[in-house]
Amino acid sequence: LEMVPVGSKIRANLTKQGYHVIGSHSGVKLCRWTKAMLRGRGGCYKHTFYGIASHQCMEATPSLACANKCTFCWRHHTNPVGTHWRWKEDDFLTIVDGAITEHCRMIKAYRGTPGVTPEKVAEGMRPRHCALSLVGEPIMYPHINELVAELHRRHISSFLVTNGQFPDAIANLRDTVTQLYVSVDASNQVDLKRIDRPLFRDAWDRLKLSLSLLKEKRQRTVYRLTIVAGFNADDIEGYARLVRLGMPDLIEVKGVTYCGDSGGGEDSLSMKNVPYHADVRAFVEELCRLLNADHIDGNVPAYGLACEHVHSCCCLMARKDLYEVSEGRWRTWIDYDKFHSLVASGEPFEAVDYAAETPSWSTWGAPEEGFDPSMERVRKVRNHHPNPPDRHQPPLVEGQ
Repeated sequence: LEMVPVGSKIRANLTKQGYHVIGSHSGVKLCRWTKAMLRGRGGCYKHTFYGIASHQCMEATPSLACANKCTFCWRHHTNPVGTHWRWKEDDFLTIVDGAITEHCRMIKAYRGTPGVTPEKVAEGMRPRHCALSLVGEPIMYPHINELVAELHRRHISSFLVTNGQFPDAIANLRDTVTQLYVSVDASNQVDLKRIDRPLFRDAWDRLKLSLSLLKEKRQRTVYRLTIVAGFNADDIEGYARLVRLGMPDLIEVKGVTYCGDSGGGEDSLSMKNVPYHADVRAFVEELCRLLNADHIDGNVPAYGLACEHVHSCCCLMARKDLYEVSEGRWRTWIDYDKFHSLVASGEPFEAVDYAAETPSWSTWGAPEEGFDPSMERVRKVRNHHPNPPDRHQPPLVEGQ
């Protein structure tokens, strides 16, 4: 049984949305920030927070299937769903080779585009990072360890995102993932069922177990919170309780991106569910306050406000004991050459061993707002209200 057979409606829909399907169950797609950095117009929040070169980042997945049908999924649920792997398995070398080939084919198409230099295209044809978060649940792929190892063998870093529904797979991950994420989309069982629409009946228990397993990992661990106004933004104390389970190195908090009707009936999203950056900032400040109150009580390590990328409506909190240099100075960036050297050595290492200092322009409250000053910032003319209205009112969009 093939997950996405040639000639199937699922494959046609994914292709129409810009996905390049690899084999029978994998895919790759060009990120908008990859295109932006090719033109010298800025990088994604991972560039701001962790120093990736966005034009050298390959967004891919070895599993187009997922165990959730999230209301905010920008794939519009055209991908398969399942609670276990029941499909034909493609070889991990075939997947990596295919992803690089298709990624480079898409990069090559930007030759001659205004602002894209031959040097940037040449760099883009040599991917250095892989965001295993494109669509579906990458960790479902039975040979995820071998795939990640192959990426590292080619000096491509790995940013692996999981929805926390497969704790056994997290437990079996080797400690060589560059950065391991668990998506924390809700602070309680009721909200999780409403927003993620999981297939597993014990989805909440699976998520909590997955979070608790992060404490045992040596690589950088991240909670990834997607804030959806009216759905999951109010119970901040609940998120603080979840942080105690895994005590992650880093906590990303990002406002949801509206991508049209999510097919959730009465729970479908609209622009009124999209928070402003000020809302996300306030959420992060309160979460940090709660966590540091817990720190005083000895429950969790202290966290600090490390970085923000205003354009992506995204903020980063980091553990002070691991990543704070001094007041306002952090080491959230990654020394990628050092990471690959440590992996190649075969010796055990810790997340802090490949940390690098964060530039001042990307830190919390910097006037650059997380935008790399070495690049051209292009601001679109929009008719937004100069003072954001109430958070529960829909933001104004261009043309209104």
